[in-house]
Amino acid sequence: MGTQSEEGCDAIRAREILDADQPPWRAIGRLNFASRDRRSHCTGVLVSDRLVLTAAHCLYNSPRKRWIPPSSIRFAAGYQRGEATAVAGIDGYKLHPEQGADGAFDDRTELDWAVLELTEPIGQTVGYLPLASALTPSSFVAGYPGLRPHVLSRTLTCAPLPLEGGMVLSLCPVMMGDSGAPLLVDTPTGPQVAAILSRVGVTPEGITALFLSTEVFDLDP
Repeated sequence: MGTQSEEGCDAIRAREILDADQPPWRAIGRLNFASRDRRSHCTGVLVSDRLVLTAAHCLYNSPRKRWIPPSSIRFAAGYQRGEATAVAGIDGYKLHPEQGADGAFDDRTELDWAVLELTEPIGQTVGYLPLASALTPSSFVAGYPGLRPHVLSRTLTCAPLPLEGGMVLSLCPVMMGDSGAPLLVDTPTGPQVAAILSRVGVTPEGITALFLSTEVFDLDP
């Protein structure tokens, strides 16, 4: 993006490609939406047998100005080069109480979260990632960027800066397609989900990513 797009693309391509069909990475997957005139994807992560976290804006069809019906969305866990470890439909999704109150998308970052309930408990077989109790300097992102939409890849360290309202800022090589991807922290027992990618901007310092902490997600039924 911007005047240094080649440098930004190189940073995306430099990300490490992961074995998406292997644990723990297969708990991350692509959220796919398709209609007669549009196809798109975001990234999501399983945090229980049936629950997937992502960004709310992934579920809004901007050209048609309406929310995408759950029946039009599929979650492909462990997706890699056309194959997935498991695929499930969506029974429904939960948004912030103020999100979509008038039927439109509210672009306030603090409202940009969604919890999807799957039709099948595929987390029982592919696994899921626990929520992190705290951010760490060694946090990183794993997702499906638009330049490499068919492989799961991870960034190097994206040092997080906590902000008010559950927002987290970081310089990180992410882009469209990574939306909803987890900001992960390494622990002795494996990666844990600390936040979800909401939006991306360009600054003189590099690609700036804005995340939303999982602390603001409402996981209650």
